[in-house]
Amino acid sequence: MKKLFYVSFALVLSLPAMAQETYENANIATQDLNGTARYVGMGGAMDALGADLSTMSSNPAGIGLFRRSSVAATAGFMSQQDAKKFDFGNTSHASFDQIGFVYSAASGRSSFINVGFNYHKSRDFNYILKASNTLKGASQNKLSFIKQADELFYPEGNLDDGINGYDSRGNEASTFTQVDYLYYNALLTQEIEEDGKTVLDFNPYDATTFNMDRANKGYIGEYDFNISGNINDRVYLGITFGVYDVHYKGYSEYTETIRAGNVSIADERTITGNGFDVKAGVIVRPIENSPFRIGLSVSSPTFYSLTTENVTRLDNGLQYGEYDAYHSSEAYDFRINTPWKFGLSLGHTIGNYLALGASYEYADYSALDSRIIDGDGYDWWTDSYYESSSSDKEMNDATSYSLKGVSTIKLGAEYKPSPELAIRLGYNYVSPMYNDNGFKDGSVWSPGSWYASATDYTNWKSTNRITCGVGYQIDKFTIDLAYQYSVQNGDFYPFMSYDSSKTFVNSVTGETMSFNNVCDATEVSNKRHQVLLTLGYRF
Repeated sequence: MKKLFYVSFALVLSLPAMAQETYENANIATQDLNGTARYVGMGGAMDALGADLSTMSSNPAGIGLFRRSSVAATAGFMSQQDAKKFDFGNTSHASFDQIGFVYSAASGRSSFINVGFNYHKSRDFNYILKASNTLKGASQNKLSFIKQADELFYPEGNLDDGINGYDSRGNEASTFTQVDYLYYNALLTQEIEEDGKTVLDFNPYDATTFNMDRANKGYIGEYDFNISGNINDRVYLGITFGVYDVHYKGYSEYTETIRAGNVSIADERTITGNGFDVKAGVIVRPIENSPFRIGLSVSSPTFYSLTTENVTRLDNGLQYGEYDAYHSSEAYDFRINTPWKFGLSLGHTIGNYLALGASYEYADYSALDSRIIDGDGYDWWTDSYYESSSSDKEMNDATSYSLKGVSTIKLGAEYKPSPELAIRLGYNYVSPMYNDNGFKDGSVWSPGSWYASATDYTNWKSTNRITCGVGYQIDKFTIDLAYQYSVQNGDFYPFMSYDSSKTFVNSVTGETMSFNNVCDATEVSNKRHQVLLTLGYRF
């Protein structure tokens, strides 16, 4: 095999590596502002005010402030601004966002024990992304070529089987992604004659422009079971057990212009599974004759068990490549544990006409734990079998480089000009989860790299949400309406940049090519409008 790339340069990969699943896991680990229309209308700043079903998830002690039993259901409509329909993705969709109840029973003159259940859509994946830009000679296929040249894997194969990637000991290389597999089999590989023998030669192709279209859909449903109460109307305690249901589907078409034509990769990926967590909270009225309240809450990691599957195709109209390997599909079971989340909240009411709330939450996403299922275990105490898992150290080291701690500030107010009518306003600020220099790279020795079928990533910046709402009460019935505008900007990259001063000679064209494979950021945004309607009944 001819190895011009080994004798013409010595590549050194000095930047930290990022595995494929880090960015996908981050997408699952986050949550939206969603729930009842009253909760959203006040920007979710009700963790110390309580008495709303949605506080079951943010501060379980808030359910302890109910004095009467209640049931509520919420439907909504969401629209993405400045987006065009692509594949199955729609710019707007209706949604069933919440349903729940609380049963309140007196346990003394001023004490109650409450139990409740609430479902809400904690994450809405529906989003259409479009990005295009110049590449100035960089390309996705060149990145695959550089990885091989840097000895991250060794491509081996024959005309019957195609090319696979192996390490120096002949084992399958976890750094050989599905994208690498497609490029090496259907674009980069050529058959040449050398010393009277037929051997394989590899050459990359520079690109001038790229275009990315992606549609995501799906949701995470959260099912919360709560028990709470209060002690003498001064201390409120609560605990919530949460169960999660994950449904994600994404389809993308990535196209590069190389030479006189285009090369495209179409990728469809689904992620399904479930998870659970435990949340606890307390609300205290420190001054006996004052309605001022302080709330504290803590949420355990959400322990997810997930399955990811993909079907990926390379469309090469240029007739390059030696093998007819244009398809790739895999399935992988794995686990992730989200970080702990901590909350501090304040609440105050003035008479029966004004309520004010403020909340602060913190979660360190650099501690997100990707885990590999590595076998089955047996619990002799319960006489049952279970799957054992271990932390993916390489993936987690890379995650700590690209992700960071996130602070969420929630502010809200409710004004009642009359006992029946309520007017609400709210605001959220969510700090960025991604480091500016974070990136995705399939060179991490991890199953997350081996199963990766896309190289693009977006470093999203801070999120700002503005909310408002109105509510009206008729006897025991309530009707609430809320509007939320959310905006988040980000930097999109089609693949990791790699900068090197080395060059090599393309054995087919004879031209000297550089290994400077640098792509600039393309600005993208996610601007969403949401309307929620909640119908409630108290008894």
